[in-house]
Amino acid sequence: MEIKKLAICIIGFGNAGKEFCRMLAEKKEEIKNTYNCNVIVTAISTRSKGSLFDPSGVDIKRALQEIEAEGKFSQKNLQRVDSTAIEMIKKSGADVLIELSTLSIKDGQPAISHIEEAFRNDMHVITANKGPIAWDYRRLKAMADKKELSLLHETTVMDGAPIFNLVEKTLPGCKVLSFKGILNSTTNFIMEEMEVGSDYETALLEAQRLGFAEADPSLDIDGWDAAAKTAALINVLMDGNATPMTIDRTGIGDITLKDIEEAKVKGGKIKLFCEGFRDEDSVKGRVYPAFVDNKDIFSNVDSTTSMLSITTDLMAEICMVERNPEIQQTAYGIYSDLLTLIRDIGGTSGDIGDGSFCPVNDTGI
Repeated sequence: MEIKKLAICIIGFGNAGKEFCRMLAEKKEEIKNTYNCNVIVTAISTRSKGSLFDPSGVDIKRALQEIEAEGKFSQKNLQRVDSTAIEMIKKSGADVLIELSTLSIKDGQPAISHIEEAFRNDMHVITANKGPIAWDYRRLKAMADKKELSLLHETTVMDGAPIFNLVEKTLPGCKVLSFKGILNSTTNFIMEEMEVGSDYETALLEAQRLGFAEADPSLDIDGWDAAAKTAALINVLMDGNATPMTIDRTGIGDITLKDIEEAKVKGGKIKLFCEGFRDEDSVKGRVYPAFVDNKDIFSNVDSTTSMLSITTDLMAEICMVERNPEIQQTAYGIYSDLLTLIRDIGGTSGDIGDGSFCPVNDTGI
């Protein structure tokens, strides 16, 4: 049976992108043997590290080594090119765009433009960037459906935990009525540190030292990250039309040690919740800190753990917990979407897509 080729263009090469490429390199032969599919990366485009392009396959192992050694792709690398992200998408010859650029909470750009360009070039899309799903999912999904292309986004809310696949693949006939979750690691960690006596500033510094809080933590503290995840869940699971701006949002900036102590006296904790619910003919969302009794299952969501409870009409309430994820779990979400795509377009039968994949060799990874 003929081995099919699947070419990938990657936009963004941060921690998740690097870990995904390590995973892809490790699993290359397994993918080939299981799905009769040879996956290569023809282009990597970054904002600050440079860009690489080779239609026969970028040398992923060398790219990773250069990033670790120099923090960027080497000028001596013959695969290095000077091109914008849009230019790279156009000339990549890829079958799949993996969109891993930095989140813009204000408008979802430039990730939305990258995805649009991919669809114009008949490319499937996998995104770990929650911006497009939170800001423009309905329109982007319509673009994909019109051209019979895939738009996959499992990583956008709970790293590699299969929230979207859970509903789409395993709950046929169910209608999501509401959801409630703890989905922001930074705020959860800070309030947990405050419970044992740390002040807000000390807890934030520790979160930054551990690497999961940004230098500018306002996206987390003010609830914007949680609002984007809430909007994404509403748009995909409940066929809503939300944006982060339409989510009723309150962060944890006003939570004090006194508030934390009072919650402990009452036999509970304070957690930052994401919530989506149906209100007559519309779907609404909110992000808010609230008291949780120690007997409530949500009180056990500690450190960087996430939890989402989904209530449906036929299966009632289902909960998923992701225990203290690290970057490997984020990368797995991207990798799982890739395998889903390969299966959906015929990887197990050797009949992937329309046969228009670029000719490549096996030396790219």
